[in-house]
Amino acid sequence: MSYSPVPERQRHSDGLLTHGARALTGALLVTAVTAVMWVLEFVDAATGGSLDRFGIQPHDVDDLPDILTAPFLHVGFGHLMSNTVPFLILGFLAAARGVGKFLAASLFVIVVGGLGVWFTGPVNTLGASILVFGFFGYLVGRGVFERHLLDILIAVAVVVLYGTTMLFGLLPSDPSISWQGHLFGLLGGLLASWVLRRRAR
Repeated sequence: MSYSPVPERQRHSDGLLTHGARALTGALLVTAVTAVMWVLEFVDAATGGSLDRFGIQPHDVDDLPDILTAPFLHVGFGHLMSNTVPFLILGFLAAARGVGKFLAASLFVIVVGGLGVWFTGPVNTLGASILVFGFFGYLVGRGVFERHLLDILIAVAVVVLYGTTMLFGLLPSDPSISWQGHLFGLLGGLLASWVLRRRAR
């Protein structure tokens, strides 16, 4: 039986191409989701806020399905603009290593964050900050649980860039801001990073 090993240089080149393709796919996906959020906000503005009713209404059993829609809706363009840049940056970093895990992590964040708001929130809640805080938690948790150099560097970078903002976002200082969504989104991201971590062989 003949055996033709793949040259080390070719394996390295193939690995770079794979990582590059994953990063590009992740970037396109996060950009597309952001575009959808902007389209939805234009529709909402044109219809007098008709989409705001798809936010999370706490303690209303009939409203439970809206935990899946609330993170993609906003209360005005100012709200959306404040979430767009961190969503793009943290979302890309979370998606660059693979779209499959990114989608699974996003679902964890949406469900955990949404249920947390549904149980503890005082008013109708919507906005991508649930996902923003979730991606932050996912990236930090990935650095802790994966213990891969790149993941650790990314975790340190996002803590330096957004750590202070995230900390203040967890404090119940402004009644118009859902600290519950921030807190439970963050917990959902941490949980996702632990569940989706790579197991040692």
